[in-house]
Amino acid sequence: MEPRSLNKMLETSIRNNWERPALSNCGGETLLYKDVARYIVTLQRFFESAGTGRGDKVAICSRNQARWGVAFMAALSSGAVPVPILQDFRAASIHYLVNHCDARILFAGASILETLNPKVMPNLKAIVRMEDFAVVYAPDEHLKESLAEDMGGNPAVSGPADLDFYIDSPDDLAIINYTSGTSGFAKGVMLPYRSLVKNVELMEQTAPGLDCYSNVVSMLPTAHMYGLMMDLIFEMTVGAHVHFLMRPPSPMVIRETFSTIRPDIVMSVPLVIEKIVRRVIQTLDCQLDTGSLTPEVRRQACEMLTETFGGNFSEVVVGGAPLNREVEDFLRAIGFRYTVGSGMTECGPLVSLSPWDRTKPHTCGKRAFYNEIRIDSPDPVNVPGEVYIRGGNLFLGYYKMPRETAEVFSGGGWFRTGDIGTLDEEGFLSLKGRCKSMILTAAGQNIYPEEIESSINNLPYVQESLVVSVKNQLVALIYPDQERVASDGMSEADVYQTLKSEIRALNGELPAYCPISRIEIFPEEFEKTPKNSIKRYLYDRETKTV
Repeated sequence: MEPRSLNKMLETSIRNNWERPALSNCGGETLLYKDVARYIVTLQRFFESAGTGRGDKVAICSRNQARWGVAFMAALSSGAVPVPILQDFRAASIHYLVNHCDARILFAGASILETLNPKVMPNLKAIVRMEDFAVVYAPDEHLKESLAEDMGGNPAVSGPADLDFYIDSPDDLAIINYTSGTSGFAKGVMLPYRSLVKNVELMEQTAPGLDCYSNVVSMLPTAHMYGLMMDLIFEMTVGAHVHFLMRPPSPMVIRETFSTIRPDIVMSVPLVIEKIVRRVIQTLDCQLDTGSLTPEVRRQACEMLTETFGGNFSEVVVGGAPLNREVEDFLRAIGFRYTVGSGMTECGPLVSLSPWDRTKPHTCGKRAFYNEIRIDSPDPVNVPGEVYIRGGNLFLGYYKMPRETAEVFSGGGWFRTGDIGTLDEEGFLSLKGRCKSMILTAAGQNIYPEEIESSINNLPYVQESLVVSVKNQLVALIYPDQERVASDGMSEADVYQTLKSEIRALNGELPAYCPISRIEIFPEEFEKTPKNSIKRYLYDRETKTV
């Protein structure tokens, strides 16, 4: 079969859905597919005027919004290489990444522009403000005038037939996506078109009901591959309508927005799901313990959760980090339509995913059809080991980092993910944690802090936690649930004594080789990655042995 071209898939979708809504800012601008086409072709002409063509880099740095999607597709469809950069980076980091990727054009949000200095990015031909596509910096003044004239002048396209996107080949470089993971070291992941196409094909299999009549709310960062693939690229290939959430996804914001839009599928991270579940539990005055749930409470809990997400979705896809085990048991017990997947930037991003009614509890779904998974363990089903992946979704390497690239690839084209997990006979993947966070006891026992943290996070008054090694002992760093603390009128001393008592009880349930010796209360949330994973390296105390 002839390899599919992602750009031609996008072109066909735009043509077929010309008069339908494509991209919206919740409460703001809405672009029809024909508007997206007009902007794309106008920007393609601008790239050409700026000497930016096939293989040249176009950096994109702004909050999620409709025109983010336009800028991304304009670069992709012209044969250039879009480089999403997280808007949360400091100015110095943005300067560095723009220079590191050799970007010729930079799209940036208005708030970010205020912090940037064009003089330290000498290779740029232009900086374009995202909100209105105005050129705010260009050494060549003609470029400013040309884009302004094209945006305000005659339509760039008169109809669907005018579109002609770059035809990509499987191994062409499509995207450079800079990771911002728990290790704190950003690397430019070079993803080829085959990786993106494979991921789209997996979504076609696992979400076949998504089409041109579907609505999706984007609340994940589009600068991260999870949000980019699951909330934008796939939707644009099927003609769906993407609504960009313009506020942080708190339970209240989600309920308000989703009740209006009623999305057909929901993409989320565990932190959002866990917050909403705990709010439901408080409202119903029940427990996560599934054995204590009556049929009526189960029904009410499922209805409340379903309505929170709009009541119209086929399933909620959870990814980006492990889902709390007790929360997952609760969701399954009440009959909530959810599924858990796994992935990483280097895989574009999906590694495993199954529809909600064909998955297994406490797994990340079945391995994707396009990759092989190998566990570095004498007993891959029962004994955790490092997860290795090989397949058509893998990245080409880290940009300008041959040594780091060589370190993660072993013989036979296997990619070392750094995750620790097991794989059952049916191909369902279960993850325990990261190799770098594993703690080794003096007796040779492996401790996976993520598993202990999952139990701690279920305790009353705990919002989130980290387990670290300090002087050969395990210490729990805890950020309390400030809302519940305030509602119960508790002092800091009360919280500490309550949690100390709860941890003492929890130690009785943990294996004897990994007791928590003490706790530390943190006054603010832990710093996180775009996937809402805690940046563990910021809180490490010493070498991980106990």
